[in-house]
Amino acid sequence: MPYYRRVGHVPPKRHTQHRRPDGGLYYEELVGEEGFSSDSSLLYHEGVPSALVGARSWELPDQRTVPNSPLIPRHFRLHALFPGVPAEPAAPVDVVTGRRLVLGNADVRLSYVAADAPSPLYRNAVGDECVYVESGGGTVETTFGVLPVRSGDYVVLPRGTTHRWLPDPGAPLRAYVIEADSHIAPPRRYLSRYGQLLEHAPYCERDLHGPAEPLVVAEGETEVYVRHRGSGPGGQAGTVHVQPRHPFDVVGWDGCLYPYTFNIADFEPITGRVHQPPPVHQVFEGRNFVVCNFVPRKVDYHPLAVPVPYYHANVDSDEVMFYCGGNYEARRGSGIGQGSVSLHPGGHSHGPQPGAVERSLDAEFFDELAVMVDTFRPLELGLAGQPSEDPEYAWTWARQGGTPS
Repeated sequence: MPYYRRVGHVPPKRHTQHRRPDGGLYYEELVGEEGFSSDSSLLYHEGVPSALVGARSWELPDQRTVPNSPLIPRHFRLHALFPGVPAEPAAPVDVVTGRRLVLGNADVRLSYVAADAPSPLYRNAVGDECVYVESGGGTVETTFGVLPVRSGDYVVLPRGTTHRWLPDPGAPLRAYVIEADSHIAPPRRYLSRYGQLLEHAPYCERDLHGPAEPLVVAEGETEVYVRHRGSGPGGQAGTVHVQPRHPFDVVGWDGCLYPYTFNIADFEPITGRVHQPPPVHQVFEGRNFVVCNFVPRKVDYHPLAVPVPYYHANVDSDEVMFYCGGNYEARRGSGIGQGSVSLHPGGHSHGPQPGAVERSLDAEFFDELAVMVDTFRPLELGLAGQPSEDPEYAWTWARQGGTPS
């Protein structure tokens, strides 16, 4: 996180006594990245944060994957994975245990969920999570405080942050979940050497919203579901820790590492006389992947400009697009719609559907909303997401332009 925040009560100097009203000491906890060599925050707990009274194994949502073989572009209709949400009371779905893995590799996993129930307390000890809220809203409670969330929010949760999701009643909270094996942060080229977002960045610190006050829950024995490294599929495993008191007992914290939200409507698109390459749409980066978003914008204004993308080969990356609003002009006629995910793998040239170039020539504005993840290692197909696959997508360029041989 690029800038400092202070919430609640902290002592005037770090690593010094911070006393409760009754004279006892609060327990100081350092939450930091890269050992003690990068961003961190100091949290002050009422109880001992490492105390456990029990533990048991937890079976993670299905993490199994299979190679993209034969190598073809893919299309998944993610809404089909949750046709019955809101569910009957006997079959609730939550953001943590209900997510379905669609695509993944050793660096990043892409899942989807439509949730109508509160999640358990959860901590991802593998990497940061960046959750895009497609629709619905609710609250994310964390050890740092509360984050209200709404449609269009990215919710960035640093590794090790204990939290739970509370969807608003009445409509499911639909979420596209990006789980990293690393940290997720604004692109380095947007930041000064001290971490400030620069003038050419498409958003600034005013657009990032962290917790505003502590959330202190006075409860006893509590379970926390932990995702961690292990010998299961994808090198991960799950454990439920039983703590003697609720982990939301932080009376204050300060530092530069904490969860926050960023709404896609606050991203200022970069446009030009001719078509701009995808890096201008970048919003976050992790190890061996980037996150971009395509937002409503004026398009190229050269008199001979072609507003839709040119055909391009993914020499170094797999490209994944999650279509979450508007009309994506380049994909018209392909079967892609709201809630679709396309995978265009490295080794395959792709671009607009037949007819899209001609239709776009007089366009002045594109009303489209999509989240793109480019990975620099091949993605495999999650078994949990395969029931939503459209088996005809790979052939749509040929069938729209002529009969495939």
